[in-house]
Amino acid sequence: MTSPDDFELEATGLVRAYVITKGRGLPEDGQLSLITLVTAAPPDQGRRPGRLSPEEQRLLDLCAAGYLTVAELAGHSGLPLGVVRIVLAGLTEAGHLITRPPVPRARLADRQILQEVLNGLQRKFG
Repeated sequence: MTSPDDFELEATGLVRAYVITKGRGLPEDGQLSLITLVTAAPPDQGRRPGRLSPEEQRLLDLCAAGYLTVAELAGHSGLPLGVVRIVLAGLTEAGHLITRPPVPRARLADRQILQEVLNGLQRKFG
């Protein structure tokens, strides 16, 4: 049977996540995927003034070293992925972060073109 202490421990994690995200919901699906690249914006870029929470500051410090994916930031910070996505969306809206969508996969070359190139090289170089 579950004791009242178990409920209290479970609720503590939920309340903490709610406080860290300031009650905001997840960003739109395409906005911050697991492999979206994130970095800190230059200091001279227009940022909204305001104090940052310790979690926001930690994520901003991690991003200052260069591009990291959303998944890497969640791993380094120890925060749940959903919480990290919400906090990163807020930091991006405030002008603290720059996000880049992941590089799309390259299209495979047409087999016929590759065969023609190979045939041409074989004719020329024997």
